[in-house]
Amino acid sequence: MSDLLKKYDAWLSDEGPAALVIREHLMPVEGRDGVLFPATFAAEQGNADDRFRGGYNIDTLSDTRSVCLVDSVGSQANRVEPEFGKPKYAGLVPQIVVKAGEKEVSLLQAGHRAGDAIVRCTELKHELQKAFSALLRGNAGPIAGIAPTSVVFGAWDSRDTQAKLPRVVSSTIRAFNVERLTRHAQYIPATAYVNDGLLPEPTGSDSAYAERGFIHQPVGRKPDGKTDPTHGGVIATGGVRRDATLSLAAVRLLHAGLDAARTTDLRRYILGLALTAFTHPSAYIGYLRQGCTLVLDPEAAPMPREFVAVYPDGRRATQDLSHAEAIEFARAAAKAFGVGSDRTVEFNKELAKQDVSADGADGGPKKKGKKGK
Repeated sequence: MSDLLKKYDAWLSDEGPAALVIREHLMPVEGRDGVLFPATFAAEQGNADDRFRGGYNIDTLSDTRSVCLVDSVGSQANRVEPEFGKPKYAGLVPQIVVKAGEKEVSLLQAGHRAGDAIVRCTELKHELQKAFSALLRGNAGPIAGIAPTSVVFGAWDSRDTQAKLPRVVSSTIRAFNVERLTRHAQYIPATAYVNDGLLPEPTGSDSAYAERGFIHQPVGRKPDGKTDPTHGGVIATGGVRRDATLSLAAVRLLHAGLDAARTTDLRRYILGLALTAFTHPSAYIGYLRQGCTLVLDPEAAPMPREFVAVYPDGRRATQDLSHAEAIEFARAAAKAFGVGSDRTVEFNKELAKQDVSADGADGGPKKKGKKGK
C-alpha cells in the first residue's frame, strides 16, 4: 500500500482530532479601513415588528459589539464546489452534466447538489433514490460514487427519501464591529426626452417613464416622492475573519456498509476531497462580489492565518498542509476508491411533471420537506 494513502490515517482513527480548523484574518484590497460590501438578504415575510426587513445581516451583541455576515456557509460552498469541474481537479470526481433545453448544468453547480430537482428529473433519478436509500441504511459508498461533493458539502434529499448528508467542510466570513454606510445615487438620462419633444409629457404619474429610464431618477425613490438611501457597504473596525472547519468526526461516521476495507477507502476519498476544498484559496481570496475583494491581512495579530487540528480534550496542534499536498493525497485516494463515471444526461420533462404532481413517479404520495442546501 502506498505510504501516501496512509499519510492521514491518524486523523481518521478514533483517537484522532475532532476537526481541522482554519482561521484567516482578511481585509479589503483597499486596506483595513476600506469599505466592503457584505451579502444582502431578502426580507422575511409578514408584518411582525421583529421580522428581518432585508439588507445586511448584522447582529448586535449584548455588549453592543456588532457582527456582520459577509459570506454565508452556502455561499462559501458554492464558490469552491464548482472548482472540482476544472481540469486541475476534474479527475477527482465524476463530471455529471444535465442538458436542460439549450443549457448544460453541472451537478457541481446545482443548488441542492444530489438532491436538486434538475438531476432528480433525469435518468439518474432511480439511481440516486437507491443511493440515498443505501445511505439511510449506513452505506455512503453509492452516493460517493455518483456525487462525492454532496458528501463533502452536504445534501438533503428533502423531496424523496429524506436522507441527509451533513457538511464535512463549512466556512463563513464575518466582519466585526461594523460601521454601516449608506449612499444615494441619481440616474441621469442620455437626453431630455420630454423637453426635446421626443416623448410627450406624462399624463398623471411619471413612474412609467422613470422605470424605463426616460427621466431623472434618484435611486430608492418611493411613490410619495421621498427617497431612502441604499446600502453603502460597511467598515469593519474590528476586522474581517474567515472561520473554516473540516469535521473529521463526521468523516469517521461514514461507512461503506459492513465492508471495512471499502469503508477505509471511502473515508480517505472523502477526506482527500474535503482537504482539497478546505485549503482552496477561492473561498476567501479575491473577488466575492462587487465592492468586496478580500485578501489576507499580513499584519493581523497574533498571525494572519492559523491552521490547527483540534482534539477532543481541547488540545490544538498546528498543521502545515498545503493545497498542493491536499491534491496529491486526493488523487491517490480517488484512485484507490474508484471515481464514478462521467455522464451527460437529459432533463426529462415527463419526470418533472410527475415530480410536481400530487403523486410521485412511482404512484406514492410525495414527501414534503423544507428546501435545504
